[in-house]
Amino acid sequence: MSKANSAAVSMPMVTAERLWTIQDVSAFLVVPVGTLHQWRYLGLGPAAYRVGRHLRYDPAAVKAWLSEQAS
Repeated sequence: MSKANSAAVSMPMVTAERLWTIQDVSAFLVVPVGTLHQWRYLGLGPAAYRVGRHLRYDPAAVKAWLSEQAS
């Protein structure tokens, strides 16, 4: 087995659900991207994380935030 193959075999599997982009959240909530930016600025929307220069959302956190809005 070559070094490249042995490195690929020893890498751990990532099992977490992938983070959503702002476009993913926009489609899920059926709101414009601009609304999500405004909510983030005002501290009203679901929690987002900066990954480099990109915003990412944890799908579970978005769903929990949506549930909280219904109550």
